[in-house]
Amino acid sequence: MAILKSAAARKKSAPAAKAPASAKAPAAKSRKRARRVVDAAAVQEIFRRFQQANPEPKGELEHVNAFTLLVAVVLSAQATDVGVNKATRPLFAVADTPQKMLALGEDKVRDYIKTIGLFRNKAKNVITLCEQLIRDFGGEVPRTREELETLAGVGRKTANVVLNMAFGQETIAVDTHLFRVANRIPLAIGKTPLAVELGLERVIPAAFMRHAHHWLILHGRYVCKARKPACDRCLIADLCTSPEKTI
Repeated sequence: MAILKSAAARKKSAPAAKAPASAKAPAAKSRKRARRVVDAAAVQEIFRRFQQANPEPKGELEHVNAFTLLVAVVLSAQATDVGVNKATRPLFAVADTPQKMLALGEDKVRDYIKTIGLFRNKAKNVITLCEQLIRDFGGEVPRTREELETLAGVGRKTANVVLNMAFGQETIAVDTHLFRVANRIPLAIGKTPLAVELGLERVIPAAFMRHAHHWLILHGRYVCKARKPACDRCLIADLCTSPEKTI
């Protein structure tokens, strides 16, 4: 009859348990990502090339002043710039101040923007933010992120766009395109827009901060596309370390 091993003996002779794959994965993934982040010299060269190709990049939302820019960016959530521009051209022709927009009224604003997604809620937000601008800021668009974020329909990205485009502040507005590009190249790896924004602020040279988010947005929109990046006509393909690169 075989002799049964004691619990202690069985424990001693049992093979050492392997660490679960999930326990190793985060560290390995972190090391892989750390190796892929481009160095300071490469970041400098990336933005030098962007600047050389397009010294004065412009946002594609049409506007005539800080107020209409603010409204256009609020309307652009989950909508294309082309679609927003089509709706706002006639709207801004008759209402280019908070006072005029408020006088127009929610129903008429809604009629102007009915081709834009979520137009009902957006019309309500536009009227509310006009009331707030008049009541709290004397009809002027505020120049701080904190104040802008008190307005209806305005989040951090919208505030950053307005601060950058209307007032020349060095902010980075992280949209879908910029988020993808920053993680893909990569320049700043992050799981949230805020993480990417703060990461980019740490690595982008000061000389390029003014236009950095425009260059990255345009690059993501027209070259480094989500499904099929056009690496064959990319200015920075040789500096990109993305595994999705096609050349």
